Amino acid sequence: MRALGIILAGGNNNKMRELSNKRAVAAMPVAGSFRSIDFALSSMANSHIQKVAVLTQYNARSLNEHLSSSKWWDFGRKHGGLFVFSPTVTSDNSWWYRGTADAISQNLSWLKNSHEPYVVIASGDGVYKLDFNKVLEYHIAKRADVTVVCTDSKEADTSRFGVLKMNEDCRIEEFEEKPMVSNSNVISTGIYVIRRRQLIEMIERSAQEDRYDFVKDILIRYKNLKRIYGYKINTYWSNIATVDSYYRTNMDFLKPEVRDYFFGQYPGIYSKIDDLPPAKYNPGCAVKNSLVSSGCIINGQVENSVLFKKVYVGNNCVIKNSIILNDVYLGDNTHIENCIVESRDTIRANSYHCGEDGIKIVVEKNERYAI
Repeated sequence: MRALGIILAGGNNNKMRELSNKRAVAAMPVAGSFRSIDFALSSMANSHIQKVAVLTQYNARSLNEHLSSSKWWDFGRKHGGLFVFSPTVTSDNSWWYRGTADAISQNLSWLKNSHEPYVVIASGDGVYKLDFNKVLEYHIAKRADVTVVCTDSKEADTSRFGVLKMNEDCRIEEFEEKPMVSNSNVISTGIYVIRRRQLIEMIERSAQEDRYDFVKDILIRYKNLKRIYGYKINTYWSNIATVDSYYRTNMDFLKPEVRDYFFGQYPGIYSKIDDLPPAKYNPGCAVKNSLVSSGCIINGQVENSVLFKKVYVGNNCVIKNSIILNDVYLGDNTHIENCIVESRDTIRANSYHCGEDGIKIVVEKNERYAI
């Protein structure tokens, strides 16, 4: 493909509450065995993008470990590859990334030294499958300066998204970033296609004017000066940047049609593989409508839940409508309902946790480094 990829994965998000205290949102576990960033990386790999940069910053240790080998996404090649860039102190710059445009600006030499004519920019907190070749074909056919991938919002509240309006030719006429009230439900997915030289020119101008945000200082600022088009998708797309959306997205994988779309239909989703034994279901356990990952040992009752890798469920445990992250030990007679249990926790025997007014995040004081 005649494009290189940039994945923005460095932002801090307080809407994830305790879940983002020890990891970047792009490193959040999804669907039992995956990370959020796997979906963007897999879509780029499946679209034959051979050169991808991941821009990390906030709590990047877990994310960097996950990206330590590029072979899982087939980027371990002689030409191209997977590049992980974090803020670097130089004689000219000692800033952290001050925004999405600034993150690209601080790594502009990578763009200038590349030869691909187009750039695909994506965020690391989206769950989707997308053929970027089709987006690029659309971008070229429209003679667009920038193409924004968008979709119809399934949420009543669109205040955490970029909301846009298009004319009959799909050219974007209005673009509001995180409006409190909007009369449109078409939202940006945070995926953009732009000509590489055009991007360099825009980023350099923004840097000269001390402007740091890609959406506010480039897309919205140039919407009447440049040909900015929308490419609407109607397939599954979800953003996991809040606790409620993260919980809902994982629960969507309990639906057969969602699992089949991501894991049964070509092309697939790829991730770093752990050598773990298959899940073990001991006599007396009961599992209904749940996703149970490798390395789990089940002794109790699990219903409508997602269990990530290496979860131990003790005797007489009851887990309902919950997400149990990696490497959690649940002691005997524990009741977990409407909760997200942080990874590497040990839940003591006879514990009771229930989210009554929303999703409860369970973080025990004995937790170890979260993965």
